[in-house]
Amino acid sequence: MGHPLGAAGRGRRGGEGRPGPYGGARRFLRALPPLIIVGGVVFDLSTPATYTAAPLFSAAPLIAAPFFSTLTTLLTGIAAVLASVGLHVYNGTATEIPALTEVFTVVTVSALALLVNRVVRRSGERLASARVIAETAQKAVLPTPAERIGGLQCAARYEAAQADAFIGGDLFAVQDTPHGVRLVVGDVRGKGMEAVEAVAVVIGAFREAAEQEVSLEGVAQRLERALAREGTRRDGLDAFEGFTTAVLAEIPRADGTGGGEGDARGEGDAGSVRVVNRGHPPPLLLYADGKLDVLDPAEPALPLGMGELAAWPDRAEERPYPPGATLLFYTDGLSEARDAEGVFYDPASRLAGRIFPGPEELLDALVDDVRLHTGGGSTDDMALLALSRPAAGQQERRRTMPVVPPVPSAPPEGPPVRPGHQA
Repeated sequence: MGHPLGAAGRGRRGGEGRPGPYGGARRFLRALPPLIIVGGVVFDLSTPATYTAAPLFSAAPLIAAPFFSTLTTLLTGIAAVLASVGLHVYNGTATEIPALTEVFTVVTVSALALLVNRVVRRSGERLASARVIAETAQKAVLPTPAERIGGLQCAARYEAAQADAFIGGDLFAVQDTPHGVRLVVGDVRGKGMEAVEAVAVVIGAFREAAEQEVSLEGVAQRLERALAREGTRRDGLDAFEGFTTAVLAEIPRADGTGGGEGDARGEGDAGSVRVVNRGHPPPLLLYADGKLDVLDPAEPALPLGMGELAAWPDRAEERPYPPGATLLFYTDGLSEARDAEGVFYDPASRLAGRIFPGPEELLDALVDDVRLHTGGGSTDDMALLALSRPAAGQQERRRTMPVVPPVPSAPPEGPPVRPGHQA
């Protein structure tokens, strides 16, 4: 792609600080009403008396109405009326019938522009209220995880494909339980409110099952039953979006016990993670030295909600999760993001050999890199969840080599990378 991963926006949350893509258009619209009035004056002065600039003077307040405040629209209308009157006085035609008709037309259109402005502003207030409700719903259904959960560092992102959309069919949840830190990341088939309802059902069932079920396999079966029960209540699976791809994980406590926030960050225990994958993109494990593993399941499994097609016992697979490593879970909005040539984004190849100070910085760089890959556009929502297990004695945020290689003349920051590993 020609851009190093993380070249933009390191350390930002959710891409804050990026310049708006429509800044130039907004500046042009801001300048358009006065330019039209000035253009009308120039046109009237440079053409014979039979030509009139009244249409331009009428257009100026109409253009201002949907984009500016009531005061700006009013001032634009007054300026248009004064320009029309002033030109007729200058030409000595102020008392003629055509001149009076033109001035009356500009006054009438300016009054209509104020009415349009009022309607647009009220609609904007309703839209803003709807946005607040949507944001509240998102926080209720997908609450932002705490930065520290069970001794692990945690970060999450939800990137909607559609502007002004806050929630869709992607989901994530993390919970510290008596059995360790448990999480689910999933993607509900379909869009719209039905998908959002399915998300609420899956997360609600997960919250309860994560606390009560002894095994991770039991949690998966609880989610399966919850979707089947809800599908029956809604007259069939298709009415309830059908199925959900999901990956569930469980990270036991370092001392073999569960619960609480007072563990010792994994000292004395290499650590492990148990994973149940139900038809979902495999998680990635990023080691502290830049090495990367793809946690592919040993056997493929059907998504949740498809128990009627086949039934088999879930089997959690245990993988090493050493101190200093980061687990990355994501939905197919990441792995199926395409560039202009239709090439899919490959998170494993893009992240291999990279070192990040923490999960927050990893997700910041990843989101920016996907935007560069797709040219800023996407056709699917994207949910990301990263969990880092701090090493013994490690500070809250590590200092490592920067994601972007330093300029040759400048000394690199942080400790040197061991030979054989890419910075």
